[in-house]
Amino acid sequence: MPLQDWMKIISVDDHVIEHPRVWQDRLSAAHREQGPQIIETPAGHHVWRFEGQLFPQLGLNAVAGRPPEEYGMDPVRYDQMIPGCYDPVERIKDMDIDGVHAALSFPSFPGFGGNVFHRAKDKELALACVRAWNDFQVDEWCATAPDRLIPLGILPTWDPQLAAAEVERLAQIGTRAVSFPDSPVPLGLPSFHHPTHWEPLWDALKAADIPVCLHFGSGGFVPGFSFVKPSAEDPAPFAVAIATFSTNLMWSTADLVFSGMLQRHPNLKFLLSEGGIGWIPYLLERLDYTWERHRWYQNISRTDRPSDLFRKHIWGCFIDDVHGVKSRETIGIDRILIEVDYPHSDSNWPNSRKRIAENLIEVDDDDAHRIVELNARALLRFG
Repeated sequence: MPLQDWMKIISVDDHVIEHPRVWQDRLSAAHREQGPQIIETPAGHHVWRFEGQLFPQLGLNAVAGRPPEEYGMDPVRYDQMIPGCYDPVERIKDMDIDGVHAALSFPSFPGFGGNVFHRAKDKELALACVRAWNDFQVDEWCATAPDRLIPLGILPTWDPQLAAAEVERLAQIGTRAVSFPDSPVPLGLPSFHHPTHWEPLWDALKAADIPVCLHFGSGGFVPGFSFVKPSAEDPAPFAVAIATFSTNLMWSTADLVFSGMLQRHPNLKFLLSEGGIGWIPYLLERLDYTWERHRWYQNISRTDRPSDLFRKHIWGCFIDDVHGVKSRETIGIDRILIEVDYPHSDSNWPNSRKRIAENLIEVDDDDAHRIVELNARALLRFG
């Protein structure tokens, strides 16, 4: 069936390009000089400077509005991006063009899970930067259209007690989800399997009923691109990484269901952000196969089937995944969410509604409504 006009699409994965004043307007005088600020290089590029270090990725593939043959990895100036990338008023206009009602937006300069601040030398400054970005999301970005823009938070991942305190603060100011590394280990942190390290954070998330977004690459590892390092003699195109993004979240899913953490925290909820869904049926089958044969000598639960844990705790998210939609019954209609990925090159903007409708052409109205809108509303407690 065609996607009905009355269905409101809610994207659980878009991106915001921070404007130059996000941190300068919010940091104390003591932190402002070392905090993130935009400078212009002699070549005319806009770059972020943080703790004296330059970060050249300004728009990070913010190519919305360009034809595919003009795509590249990174606009180097704000005036090379359409204003909806960094202006919330213009973002709403672009969402209207796209037929999208509401969106959850991930950070750009901090990294999808805030790992730029995780790696900062001055952790007092880093904490102030995390809080400033979270305040920007609530008091500026989403305040522009609170019925359309959904607040997302990042966390001080280097300290679980600070992370738990930030979750409590975020709950008070209306944040609906947090971004967390899809795997903490590449950042030098304990894994999901650690029995005690992350417990304060999981407890705080449970108490606040805030779901966790595991965006591919938010732990600092990118498949393909990390395995095959480019060189002058044998360059590896970034297409290798783009084509295998979902493998990050395959790993995260297996890690979570075998960690034992989900049993200790039965109300935790995880979104597999920008990972697609077509691989989920195979992985669930493989996880169960592994569990049935190997649980007797492995340090994993002998009673909790991985696919059952998945269907209780984990949601898959897709931009364009016809194969995955055909497997919707195996995945679970209530486990599937829609993404637009504006303004990145995987996005179908300004034709997202049309392309989503094509993905769902064989899906009945009730199930399509749940996938594009109702699942997200319930999960994010939005509207």
